[in-house]
Amino acid sequence: MIGSRVLKLKLPTGEEDVTITIDDPVGAGTIWSCQYQIAWPAAPRRYTAHGVDALQAAHLAQQMVGAELYSSDFHARGQLQWQKPGDGYGFPVPRNIRDLLIGADRTFDG
Repeated sequence: MIGSRVLKLKLPTGEEDVTITIDDPVGAGTIWSCQYQIAWPAAPRRYTAHGVDALQAAHLAQQMVGAELYSSDFHARGQLQWQKPGDGYGFPVPRNIRDLLIGADRTFDG
């Protein structure tokens, strides 16, 4: 595994963890994949990013995580946080959704 990060989700019933894990890229030549998971409380989701090498696959996995977080209803409602409320989640996003970035993410990814 490359690593994991735990975000906090504020719900009316209390706070819940949202654990994100990114696995090591696997493959050879120009076909690489990198699996990742976002463990939303009600419905954990597992995906795979593909790239021409291990670095591209890992980078695209991080961007896909960032895109899902920033396009989630939890983000839109201000229920999701990492270190400080309103300071972002520490994942890059594709260029076309950078307008959604908040806090430190807006400063460092754009």
